[in-house]
Amino acid sequence: MQKHVIEKPGDYRQLVLQEHPDLTPGPGEILIAVQAAGINYADCITRMGLYASAKQLKGYPMTPGFEVAGTVAACGEGVSKPAVGDRVMALTLFDGYASQVVVPANQAFEIPAGMSVTEAAGFPTVFLTAWYALFTLAAARPDQAVLVHSAAGGVGGALIQLACATGCSVCGVVGGAHKVEYAKSLGADVVIDKSSQDLWQCAQRFAANGFDVVLDANGVSTLRQSYRHLAAEGRLVVYGFASMMPKKGGKPNWLKLGWDYLRTPRFDPLDMTVNNKSVLAFNLSFLQARMDALTESMDQLCLWLNHDKIRPGKVTTYPFADAARAQQDLESGTTTGKLVLVVDLSA
Repeated sequence: MQKHVIEKPGDYRQLVLQEHPDLTPGPGEILIAVQAAGINYADCITRMGLYASAKQLKGYPMTPGFEVAGTVAACGEGVSKPAVGDRVMALTLFDGYASQVVVPANQAFEIPAGMSVTEAAGFPTVFLTAWYALFTLAAARPDQAVLVHSAAGGVGGALIQLACATGCSVCGVVGGAHKVEYAKSLGADVVIDKSSQDLWQCAQRFAANGFDVVLDANGVSTLRQSYRHLAAEGRLVVYGFASMMPKKGGKPNWLKLGWDYLRTPRFDPLDMTVNNKSVLAFNLSFLQARMDALTESMDQLCLWLNHDKIRPGKVTTYPFADAARAQQDLESGTTTGKLVLVVDLSA
């Protein structure tokens, strides 16, 4: 088997494709012959050495990657479903940039009919992140006003779809003209291009009384205003800090990180109480111990897929060997949808 290994944190050169012995599933596990592996921004932060769960749950050297899709190649003792030959997508909690993965059987899900293997590889992490943010934490309901930052990305696109399927009024925010139409195609009522429009002036026109839910993975660049533009009983959900990270070079700018950390707002519980506002935050990788809840969410997502309430996001593919280039493109902030590595099983 082959896998990308990060020996120590650093730039793109730390992603090294290596040969390793084939894997064997243990009791309750399955072996997946990986055909495609999803790329997430967390993988980039893992490579830089800044992702908390990578250090606490895994350590270096390690293989990044949270999601794969492929075919079940073998089943461990006690596994009756999925069966050998089944097409599955799976959550991996690291180790996904590999031609083989072993996961507990309950972390694999049948790929719905009509979904390609590359679409499947890019589905679980972003849609589970969106589901947890929008429903578990924010408890979004029909007719509520929802603001989605980074609306043309993997999680942002999933958030738009889920919010629209729920009957919310959705305002998406993107950072370039080439991203506007994609966010609109997912169902957003209004899309603000903050590179050419006044973000908060436009947002206020959309929701004059404030937003019931704001979903923010930018961090310091938007958090303060995201909170200010909440309606009474509004919920700000924080799930990332992308604006603190470099867009090129692949290595952290420690001076910028320190400055941005100092500028990151600390929300006053007295103000939150008086104004009936809430701030919630999470990291999905620390929630995989609650696999029962994630499985329930995935089952619901697959049901929505089968009933055409949602659809897979746009996918851009890269050869398996080009993981570094894919991460570089993702960090640039110019991509839309999901990036996915395609494994050549004949190699």
